[in-house]
Amino acid sequence: MKVSEFDYDLPEELIAQTPIAKRDQSRLMVLDRKNKTIEHKIFKDIIDYLEPGDCLVRNNTKVIPARIYGKKETGANVEFLLLNNIEGDIWETIVRPGNKLQEGAKVIFGDGLLKAEIIEKLAGGTRKVKFTYDGIFNEILDKIGLMPLPPYIHEELKEKDRYQTVYAKYKGSAAAPTAGLHFTEELLQKIEQKGIQIANVTLHVGIGTFRPVKEETVEKHKMHTEHFYIKPEDCEKINKAKKNGKRVIAVGTTSCRVLETIADKNGYVKPIEGDTGIYIYPGYNFKCIDSLITNFHLPKSTLLMLVSAFADKDFILEAYEKAVAEKYRFFSFGDAMLII
Repeated sequence: MKVSEFDYDLPEELIAQTPIAKRDQSRLMVLDRKNKTIEHKIFKDIIDYLEPGDCLVRNNTKVIPARIYGKKETGANVEFLLLNNIEGDIWETIVRPGNKLQEGAKVIFGDGLLKAEIIEKLAGGTRKVKFTYDGIFNEILDKIGLMPLPPYIHEELKEKDRYQTVYAKYKGSAAAPTAGLHFTEELLQKIEQKGIQIANVTLHVGIGTFRPVKEETVEKHKMHTEHFYIKPEDCEKINKAKKNGKRVIAVGTTSCRVLETIADKNGYVKPIEGDTGIYIYPGYNFKCIDSLITNFHLPKSTLLMLVSAFADKDFILEAYEKAVAEKYRFFSFGDAMLII
């Protein structure tokens, strides 16, 4: 299968640069896979498509201010992007300029609040970095770090919390699980009051989510891995919905990837912690999820391949064409899609 089959034309002005004023007022395109119909709604209308006994599964990871700027001992400016906490104070990090930051190089951030030493060069050009500091690492990051917004967003984010879901809880992501950005606390409350179960998974989103597919054929691309876990009480909610013939609705591709990684052939899940590099593209047989809430994804991306596997590639590309014609907002701060 050719990667070029997942391309579409997107005018640059449709790439949302800032979040909409109220989260649940973004637009919602509803795709019915069985009847091949497309409806245009507002996100808060999503409650009308959820039924008592269904289980909504969301990713409660929290984005850390993972982009930090510092200086080498020579005074040269450098930039670090924290990707993955390997163990303790050792992180996998993207460093710039890479050729100036070899093993043994030392960097100071925030006038000495944080210090770093390059320990090892890793495959793919990232570095293993050891940090030293006094105090609490995440508190220091909150003081000196910036939100690592995606490369297609060029405007400054005025309110940091708008790149977090309202239910973000466990710190560790370098990017937000953006399908969840549309939910408000009020909407979630109404969903629960209607009798819909809400379960959580935690998957720490890596910056690899924005990595372009450079191979010509879909099958040759190698996926990045991301760390996840799911607790017993959340497994119980998901399994209950499955057992009762109700739907499991994934909020975003990250929740989807966790559920499809851990589900058995009948779609049931167990509490587990691990890393997933699951790669979902057309031809994949879904085991657990019945519906998917997602944003509009980049052309030729693995995320567009995932939704094309869930709904049929031609139908998805038709929907994207309509979204462009109807001037939907695209990508992280853009509008949403519900696939039922």
